[in-house]
Amino acid sequence: QVQPAESGGRLVQAGDSLTLSCAASGRTFSSYNMGWFRQAPGREREFVAAIDWSAKSTHYASSVKGRFTASRDNAKNMVYLLMNSLKPEDTAVYYCAAARPWSVLIEEYDYWGQGTQVTVSS
Repeated sequence: QVQPAESGGRLVQAGDSLTLSCAASGRTFSSYNMGWFRQAPGREREFVAAIDWSAKSTHYASSVKGRFTASRDNAKNMVYLLMNSLKPEDTAVYYCAAARPWSVLIEEYDYWGQGTQVTVSS
């Protein structure tokens, strides 16, 4: 199993860039597909991005495609989310999660971090 822990969230202005990090403990990290999700106040948690165990495949929600980039470093047990051209509607708590299957579905992810707050001011 793995235990993700996100960091890097903060207050930024619209148009800024920000990189979130996810440190995942566990000796089997490199065998897990990793996902990023977010939850805005009053809204359901939603899929943002996924990266497979080998870092060869990624998938993005249409709302962030072209602006966000997921990456990982298996040697360091780290996953990253580079967010460019941030918009106020990107404001949310961002979560890192681990799953065995390649999926965008929340229910497929077994291990979750506590989340990190990203606030984008207009």
